[in-house]
Amino acid sequence: MPTALAKLLASRHAAAQPNPWYDPAKPHTTPRGFRNVHPHEQHTARGLLRWRWERLWQQLPADPPPGRPVARVEPEAAFLRANRSEPTLTWIGHDTLLLQVCGVNVLTDPQFSERASPLAFLGPRRKVPPALVPAELPHIEVVLISHNHYDHLDRDSVRALQAQQGGPPRFVVPLGMRDWLAGEGIPGAVEQDWWEHTDYLGLRIHEVPAQHFSQRTPWDRNRVLWGGFVVEHPRLRFYFAGDTGYAPHFGEIGERLGPIDLAALPIGAYEPRWFMRTMHINPAEAVRAHQDLRARQSVAMHWGTFELTDEPMDEPPRALAEALAADGVPPERFRVMGIGETLRLGPLLRRAPKDAPR
Repeated sequence: MPTALAKLLASRHAAAQPNPWYDPAKPHTTPRGFRNVHPHEQHTARGLLRWRWERLWQQLPADPPPGRPVARVEPEAAFLRANRSEPTLTWIGHDTLLLQVCGVNVLTDPQFSERASPLAFLGPRRKVPPALVPAELPHIEVVLISHNHYDHLDRDSVRALQAQQGGPPRFVVPLGMRDWLAGEGIPGAVEQDWWEHTDYLGLRIHEVPAQHFSQRTPWDRNRVLWGGFVVEHPRLRFYFAGDTGYAPHFGEIGERLGPIDLAALPIGAYEPRWFMRTMHINPAEAVRAHQDLRARQSVAMHWGTFELTDEPMDEPPRALAEALAADGVPPERFRVMGIGETLRLGPLLRRAPKDAPR
């Protein structure tokens, strides 16, 4: 039996099994999987079909201008490979970010492929090349994966990182994703539930809630968990949102783990609002999330790389600027980076480190 077919059948069998992490005391767990805990409209197959039909019908007379992709900046590849002291953040594209802190290289949601799809010839195609490919990166010690959608969990990308020179990284994932990685030749991933953490190389890595869903095949919806991360160092606290709709969890994260020094928040893939608002924040909601988190600084991600939804690709930064002005938030507090741009994070470091991460 072909390997791909065998894996597909195995995933279908696994989807029929009870949820081994079900705990009636945890409202985000169910006997068959996981769910969001804050009230919101359900994302349904009927809604998906309605959106696709409306998009096709509306674009039949004349396709709207797609907008320009995000600007690409020449990356500081040599500096990043040599850097072991200066804290930095580099946007590689979409939700793939390189965080360098205390000599540790952390990569989020690695996606370096041409398409965000299980098929090489179909699905959302990358509009801008990644700023760096795995062979150009510094040695990655930690990989954080927020959920299992194809624009966030890419088979070829994680395999390349596992095979990097100098040894594989430590993968940290939500509950249920370790077996998938093991099936791809990546054993030993750390699985975490919401509000759990692991300590590694001087960092404390918290799994935190998000309002989203998981799905990789037609029958495994919400079988594994989704979430975001807070990476905590005594002098810097970094929040990576992954994919999420707007909900009270931003305030909960700010209350329990804040204030956040640096937040990476999505600003794209939000139209049509009637359908996307349950799973993706828009720029105005990103500003609200920035405030809920009590973030000192935020940066934008999840826009300008893949054309996933109906807004023009260059609209999110303009909408973000308008939302910041409307809420009286200085624009320098919420940065829009170019793909390949590196931010020096020294000004965000706390002057007096705490004794240890919480």
